[in-house]
Amino acid sequence: MAVPGAQQGRSTREWIIRAIIAGGIAAIGFWTMSHTIADMLRTRNLRQAYAIAPDDARILAQLSNEELLHDPSVRGRVVARRLAQAALLRDPAAVTAVATLGIEAQLRGNTQLARRIFTYSELLSRRNLATQLWAIEDAVGRRDISGALRHYDIALRTSRESSKLLFPVLSSAISDAKIRNSLISTLANKPSWSIGFIYHLAASGNDPRAAALLFDGMRRKGIQVPEAAHTALINTLIANGFVENAWMFYVTTHPGSNRRRTRDPYFSANVATPSPFDWIPTDEGSISASIQRSTEGGAVFDFAAPASVGGTVLQQLQLLSPGQYRLQGRSIGIEQASESQPYWTLTCRDGRELGQISIQNSSQSAGLFEGVFSVPSDCSVQTLSLIVRPSDMQSGVTGQITQLLLEPVSRP
Repeated sequence: MAVPGAQQGRSTREWIIRAIIAGGIAAIGFWTMSHTIADMLRTRNLRQAYAIAPDDARILAQLSNEELLHDPSVRGRVVARRLAQAALLRDPAAVTAVATLGIEAQLRGNTQLARRIFTYSELLSRRNLATQLWAIEDAVGRRDISGALRHYDIALRTSRESSKLLFPVLSSAISDAKIRNSLISTLANKPSWSIGFIYHLAASGNDPRAAALLFDGMRRKGIQVPEAAHTALINTLIANGFVENAWMFYVTTHPGSNRRRTRDPYFSANVATPSPFDWIPTDEGSISASIQRSTEGGAVFDFAAPASVGGTVLQQLQLLSPGQYRLQGRSIGIEQASESQPYWTLTCRDGRELGQISIQNSSQSAGLFEGVFSVPSDCSVQTLSLIVRPSDMQSGVTGQITQLLLEPVSRP
C-alpha cells in the first residue's frame, strides 16, 4: 500500500526536475535564438549583433576586423587585437580573427610575425581574402612574381568579390614584361577566372598596348582568346588613340591584311563580332543592314530603308597612306532616281569628307560602279562608309552589294 507522503514527495521532486529541465530548455532556446538573431544581424548591423551575442566567435572576429579597418591608430589596433584574441579563445579556427592579428602585426612593422600568423591563417582556410591579399603584397615586396600570381589565383578562385578588387590591379601589373609572361603561364592552366579577366582587360583601358602584348603572347602559346575580347581590345586601343597598335594587333589574328586596301571584298569573312577594321553594318532605327549568305553560296551586304529615311548602313576603318585610290564594286536591286541613289564616302578622322561616289542603278553596266578618292598627307585615318539617301519611292531604298574593293590606283 502506497504511503501518501511518499507519493507527495515524489511528485514534488518530479516538479523540481521538470522545472530544471524546462529552465534549461528555455536557456538553450534563448541562447540559440539570440545567436540566430545575432547571426542574421551580423551582415547588417555588426555592433547590434555583438550586443546580443558578445560571446559569438564569428561576431568577435568580424568586429575585430572592422575595428582595425576603421581605426588603424594605436588605440584601434589594441581594441582590434583584444577582440581577435577573445574570438580565438572561443574558436581557435576563427580565421578572420587570425587575419586581424596578422594585419595588426604588419601595421606595427613586425613583418616576420605577420608572415607566421598569415601562414597559420592560410592553413586554416585558403578562402580568407585578407590572407591572400597580404600574401600577394608580401610576394610582390620580395619580387616573387610566381608566388604573387599563385595567391592571385587562389584569391580569384575562392572569393566572388575578389575580381572587383584584383582585376584592376592585375591589369595594371601586366605593363611589366616579367609579370606579363608569368601571367600567360598562369592563364594557360585555364583557371575559372581567366575569361572574366580577359574581357575586363580588353575593355579596361589601363594599358591597352600591354594587353595586346599579353593577348599576342597567349595566342603564341595556343591559348584561345574569344573573338569578342579581341574586338573589345581593338576598340579600346582606338579609343585611347593607339590606332597603329590596334592595326598591328588586328594583323596578328588576320595575317595577310593590307592597310592599303579594304578587307573582305566579297563579305565572306563571317565575323560574329566585327572590329572597326572589318565591315560593320550599322543597323539603326528603321534601317535594316546585314551581311547574308547569297543564293549562289557566297555572301552579300543587304540593306533596306523605308521611304524618306536615310543614313549610314556600312563602315570600315582605313589606314590609307597619301595617294589616289580606286573604289570598285557591284550592286544588285538598286533602282532609284539619281538624287536618291546610295553613295560611298571616305572621311578623315577629323570629319573632312574626301569625296562621294554614287552607286548607279543596278540595271546599268551589270551593276558595276567605280570612282576615285584622293587621300591627302594630313589624313592618316579614314572611314569608308555607304550612305543611303532618303527616297520618295513608296518602297523606300533596297539593294545589295556583292563586292567592294578600295585599292591604290596603279601607275603606268
